[in-house]
Amino acid sequence: MNNETNNEKNENQGTFSIEKWNELINAVQHNGFVSLRTYFDEVTGRVWNHEAFGPMLIYSVKDDSKNDYECGFFLRELIGKYQSGKDPSQWMASFFIELMKTEGGNSLPIPPKSDDEAKAIIDHQILAPCIAAVKEEFAPEQVHAGLEWNQEHGPVFKAGFPSIKEGNNVCAFKIDLLIMHVLLNRDPSELLLQGLYKIREEQGVEQTSEVH
Repeated sequence: MNNETNNEKNENQGTFSIEKWNELINAVQHNGFVSLRTYFDEVTGRVWNHEAFGPMLIYSVKDDSKNDYECGFFLRELIGKYQSGKDPSQWMASFFIELMKTEGGNSLPIPPKSDDEAKAIIDHQILAPCIAAVKEEFAPEQVHAGLEWNQEHGPVFKAGFPSIKEGNNVCAFKIDLLIMHVLLNRDPSELLLQGLYKIREEQGVEQTSEVH
């Protein structure tokens, strides 16, 4: 299951002193500033310490009209990008370029304060859009996609290829991780598309496509 638990987060943090941990966060945040300033003149940022997902780096950029656009990234995600040896500048900037298609600015959504608000996010910003995205991406091939209950992890979004009969043919992501992507101003379907392309690569169907 694709997620990070509190225990994993605490174990990761436990390998560092508080001072070293803060140094790591500051270094990654600085690298993010450098990357985004390749594309945008005005970039600011802040750290969001989430109870379940740990530190997340929130960046804000301004367009030519001085409107603010915000997008967030998981600390572990950015560390992986920078350690990959590839420059993630274009990858990070692509999220803001997409957000700027909405004129007037785009700040982070307000986190849900009730189960009903969380359900509205799931129904309107995760289930229907993600199902449509995966079906459109792989058309005309049949793709199974939808909400399922996992005995260990609770509600998950599962997607897969019925045509693949041998080996792994599905990927699944916890709903709270997909909700977090929405709250970071990112398209949750990116996770599903990455997972599905990885399945196809493992099955020798095609090479992995770069999905932001």
